[in-house]
Amino acid sequence: MIFDVFNGKKVLVTGHTGFKGSWLCLWLAELGAEVHGFSLPPNTDPNHYTAARIFELLRSEQSGDIRDKSTLTNYIKSVQPDCIFHLAAQPLVRKSYTEPVETFDTNVMGSIYLMNAVRSLGKPCSVVMITSDKCYENVGKAEGYVEADPMGGHDPYSASKGCAELAVASYRRSFFPPANIAKHGVSLASVRAGNVVGGGDWAEDRIVPDAVRAVTSGRPLEIRSPNAVRPWQHVLEPLSGYLLLAAKMMQTGSALYADGWNFGPKVNSPPVTVAEIIDTFYNVWSKGKAQYDTKTKHLHEAAFLTLSSEKAETVLGWKQQWDVAETMKITAEWYKNYYAGADARELSLADIVAYTKHQEY
Repeated sequence: MIFDVFNGKKVLVTGHTGFKGSWLCLWLAELGAEVHGFSLPPNTDPNHYTAARIFELLRSEQSGDIRDKSTLTNYIKSVQPDCIFHLAAQPLVRKSYTEPVETFDTNVMGSIYLMNAVRSLGKPCSVVMITSDKCYENVGKAEGYVEADPMGGHDPYSASKGCAELAVASYRRSFFPPANIAKHGVSLASVRAGNVVGGGDWAEDRIVPDAVRAVTSGRPLEIRSPNAVRPWQHVLEPLSGYLLLAAKMMQTGSALYADGWNFGPKVNSPPVTVAEIIDTFYNVWSKGKAQYDTKTKHLHEAAFLTLSSEKAETVLGWKQQWDVAETMKITAEWYKNYYAGADARELSLADIVAYTKHQEY
């Protein structure tokens, strides 16, 4: 199995206390990696990092802001990572309207500080920079955005991710040219995923955490954009893509993989609305209801957004395992069992086992 390449490797995850970061650390630990983390403390209570006791699985961790370039650089030098997954970010669209400077500073300059630290590392390292599907200039394409589409973004969050992608491309061309990987040793890629869901997310202004808070408090869920379409996927889907890409980068050293990649739903998957997602989620939970607010004027959020993962499917051999119905069933069961007293780490490991059962790489 190609994921065996992580066994014994030093892997640094920034943003390791976040939803995706904590799931990634758990999976890497299961693969035998020596996992290190750099992040601010979790910003919700509960959170997956604490509930699943991710801190017990780490070789080391540093509490810090990704914008603190001195602390970040010194920690990276101390870890001497073979691989870095950069997930530390300000991840919320609506928060970016109230704190645009923090959003750009964190998502753009934080990424630059990390890449600059890699420049001074002085050893081979495979770096996967995680951005967002919202990095693309959204013109309402029905067929999904491809890696060659222009960067853009209406709101500060989306624009910050587009800027981060441009910064990654600049550093790759200027300092880590793929054609010279054998000389400088750094393989630098960027990845964009859809809207991820899964057990253990309690962030603000996300549809599934909002649904969980509503059903556990006995109140209806208020939905502001029931007809919005997003590339919904379980958190393990893009993480499997990140891992596969990093594994191929480490295993081959090929310039082919130092590039931008989409990891979204299956090609030609039917679009699914917010309302349909919540109906499925509450049907599995066997309780909960939603009410739709289509009249109140809200901050701008894209009404339609899809990704094309054809490049990842054809070049990497990556493919999505679970469709939307299965994703929502698994996610709802995680939360339902957690609130019934089940152990968060055991629930998460069971999902990883189920997901990898039919993997072909």
